[in-house]
Amino acid sequence: MLSRIQRRSLRLPAAAPRTTCLSSRSRLPPALPLARPSIPGSTRTFLSWFKSKPQPSQASKQEKQPLLTEDNLFHPFSQSPFPAIRARGEAIRKLAPCPVCAAEHDLVHAHTKAQPKAVAFECPDCGWPTHCSEEHWRRDEEHKKYCGRLREVNEDEHDLRSGRRMREFEMPGPQDSEAAISFANWDVFWYTREFPSMDTERSRRHASKILTYPITIGSVLHQFSNLTLSNQRLTPEGSRSLAALRTNLHVPPGAPETPEAAATKPQMRIFILGARAESALPPHIWEQLCMLFPSALFHLYFIGPQVSLPKPASELNRRPTKKTSESGAASAEAESSSSASASGEATQAQSNPAEGKPQEEEKPVYVPNVYQPPTPAPIMRLKRTREAIQQYGVPSYTVPYTPQLTITGMQANYMDVHAQFQETFDPYTDCFFLFSPGFGFPSPTSINPDTGEPYLQIASPTEWGPVIPLLLASKCPIFVTGFSPADVERDVTSLSAAPEVAGEFDWVITPGPNAFGSEKWEVADFDPRVMVKTNWGVWGIRGKRRDVQEKYSWLPL
Repeated sequence: MLSRIQRRSLRLPAAAPRTTCLSSRSRLPPALPLARPSIPGSTRTFLSWFKSKPQPSQASKQEKQPLLTEDNLFHPFSQSPFPAIRARGEAIRKLAPCPVCAAEHDLVHAHTKAQPKAVAFECPDCGWPTHCSEEHWRRDEEHKKYCGRLREVNEDEHDLRSGRRMREFEMPGPQDSEAAISFANWDVFWYTREFPSMDTERSRRHASKILTYPITIGSVLHQFSNLTLSNQRLTPEGSRSLAALRTNLHVPPGAPETPEAAATKPQMRIFILGARAESALPPHIWEQLCMLFPSALFHLYFIGPQVSLPKPASELNRRPTKKTSESGAASAEAESSSSASASGEATQAQSNPAEGKPQEEEKPVYVPNVYQPPTPAPIMRLKRTREAIQQYGVPSYTVPYTPQLTITGMQANYMDVHAQFQETFDPYTDCFFLFSPGFGFPSPTSINPDTGEPYLQIASPTEWGPVIPLLLASKCPIFVTGFSPADVERDVTSLSAAPEVAGEFDWVITPGPNAFGSEKWEVADFDPRVMVKTNWGVWGIRGKRRDVQEKYSWLPL
């Protein structure tokens, strides 16, 4: 028989209060909110009185209040609460010329002393140092055309460091094998990949900036790519090259895309040459590339003199000092935006030595991006990270991040390690990606002895000159991006003037816009009027294939 207390605990009320305005997903049975818990579940034993109360879980704690709210993101550079942004404003004042002074200087003789003045006045509308004085700021009618973009970048940089929860950086898990991914544009891709909703344009800019490198690779290689023969972005030769790669990236038609299908496949090797900011991306961002190909294995090679290497093992056990108090949370988010300058300044902003302690070597708070991006800050050393200098002979590391993804970084020129790969290239498993290589820019180090002018970088013996012919000889596809229409046109035009390159390649992807380029403007420190977007365009080539044709002649007997 049940006791009186147990019968009371099982008794349900006759009626429940009426609930309104509840969706079907949140509606509960009427009796559940009023049902009292049973007595045995709410009792405490005698010994439990001496136990300490359980600490609240991390999820129950309130989120940390951001340093800046959404309506307080705009600050002039000189009045920014973040040292890195203030330091960037000072760097611009030293490098950028006043556009009004520059226009007047073009009208006078070159030998006069009327040199353009450096910018010193901050525009009250965008917050950037743009002119030498308020008078010239008022006279400049062209500034209105790009002032809105500068204010947009100003607010984005402050938002990255505001300390708010960056939901746009929260990545989804594995893709459902029954759900297809669309590569039409960013919106459709985020929807089909089940990303968090991008409710604002600022969220779109942040997410597209951090994802542009892995998703650009995925959108080119995937079988559902938006680069097709029908829109004339994919050539017949390119269709053959991509078909060879896709035999190892996907399963046969009708078979499910599952990790088990990768057991018998060779590893896909993607060589990213001249890597800079992309090498500083957290590995879980590159894991999104693996999510697009569940039945493939990837090995990414970052090769270049500006590749980020992990922090030395000797620095892992150092205790943090007071210098990390001001921008600790914000710097981590700024690094994850994958911008070379932002990732460098986020950690370098914390280098002021504490008072009363022996001073270490001071690092600049912000390294200006003048002619080439600065080397990104060292990346975090993961548990499985191991040194690979004995294997490759250059400063390098390898980390098997997941069973599906392995990452190797080499801080060296490609020519220093080519000999270790030249006999292993396979057009069915290997491809090259060059993000904004600058083929058409003049070389800062090599001069043509015949003309006395700098070589183009694609023909320079110290840069891309000896590299591109070796890549073409491998017959593996080479995919190149550019940061603007002019940059893409400049790089493509340089192909026709490069020795051992002109006439030695077939088009794989015709030059054009990249649907997965960054939507965030990148502003040059030497002139705020110069603005570009990372990976705006994409194109691809491959070494020319010459098929052997046999001739048959009829000889009379």
